[in-house]
Parts: sequence; structure tokens; C-alpha cells
Amino acid sequence: MKESIVKETILIIDDERPTLKMFSLLLNAMGYDVLQAENGQEGLELFMREKPSLVLTDIKMPVMDGIEVLKEIKKINPMAEVVVITGHGDMDLAIQALNLDATDFINKPLRREALELALSRAGERLAIAKREDEQIELQVQGDAVVIRVRGNITGNTVPRLTERLAEARRLDKGLILMSFDENASINGAGLSGLTDLLRQCHETGVRVVLAGLSDNFRAVFESVGITRLAELYRSEASALDAQTRRGG
Repeated sequence: MKESIVKETILIIDDERPTLKMFSLLLNAMGYDVLQAENGQEGLELFMREKPSLVLTDIKMPVMDGIEVLKEIKKINPMAEVVVITGHGDMDLAIQALNLDATDFINKPLRREALELALSRAGERLAIAKREDEQIELQVQGDAVVIRVRGNITGNTVPRLTERLAEARRLDKGLILMSFDENASINGAGLSGLTDLLRQCHETGVRVVLAGLSDNFRAVFESVGITRLAELYRSEASALDAQTRRGG
């Protein structure tokens, strides 16, 4: 079931005025209240004063870059949703930001569709964070155990994910399918924890596949080597179909 989209006040930090203006026009048209800052220091001061739960920040800026802004915001409010804006091909910077608990990233030049998707994911994560018990659910489906993952996966989520994976292994089915909601996000600590869990399964011959990730996180998973430990499928249905063709 889709979560209702939470319309939040959004703080935009970007040193390029035309980009800042374009963001503001788009977000105002989408019904958001917008705060603007032209550098990281100004943005941080606005964040402390206005306390928005959503921040969009450019990575490369004078005075204080987006990585420093991200670090400071997370010290003030670890639950704030921070989406970083990167240039095409800046995957290293995107991963660095995820390691510092950014929850998503979008590329320049800005596309409205990408912005709407990132904000939709952020809004749904804010709603899901209020219901943590529903974040990771387990269900037996034929010869597979499906672990459904929603919201923002962080280091705090890894213990719950570990419990669910251990429970799935005890059920001894032919497949464990980790199905990510299309709006799921995972930060650096979450990535590290998930990689450790998948490596343990891989080394002990337990077959785990992943499904449903957004294109952004499919690229990240491939970049950090997770795809060597678990196959990726576009959807839960395609993963289950492949398992059926494989003969259970």
C-alpha cells in the first residue's frame, strides 16, 4: 500500500542561482514551502533556525560543501532526510554521502521526474519511520521466504534485518527473497551491514536474491559489489518467476 506523501518544508542549498531558482519554482508548483540558501554555512543556519525535515543540498559549493553540510545536519537531527545533488558520473561522491547518512541523491542537470521521485521516496520514508515495526516483514510464499523492506535502512535497522534473515534461514526454503519497496533507501551503515549479512549467506551456500530497488540504488549495489553476493531482479514477481523456472 502506498504511503500518503508528506508535504514538508524543504530547504534547498545550492550556490548556482539559476539552479536555486529552478528548484524553488518546481517545488512551489508541487505545493512545498521552500527555504533557500546560496551556500552551506547559510543553509546550516537556516536549518538550525527553521528545523525542516527535508533538505536538498548541492555537493560542490564554496564556503562549506555539501558533505560538510550533511555531517552537521546529521549531528543536529539524525532523522532529517538529506538528498544530495551530484553531477553525472559522481558516483564516488554519492557513495561518500550515503556513508554519511544521506538518504538519496539526484543528478544534475535536474530532471523534474527525478526530483519528484526523490521527494516521493523521502516523504514516504518520513511516514514509515513513524511505524518502524512495519519496516521489515517476513512472509512464506511457496518455496521462497520473502523479506519485505521499506523505508530508510540504517545501522539501526541492521539488527532487525539480521533477526528476520536468521528466521528465514531456519525455515529452510529454497530461496530467500529480500524485496525492497521502490521507495526504500539505504545509507552507508545500512550498506555495510547488508553486505556482511549477504556475504555470510553466500559463504554458507544460502541463496538470497534482491528485488525492487530504484535505479539509483541498483547502481550503488553494483558499485559496492553487492551484486557479486546476490542477484538483483527488477521486481518481486520477476524474482519468484525465475525461482519457479529454476524448479523451486
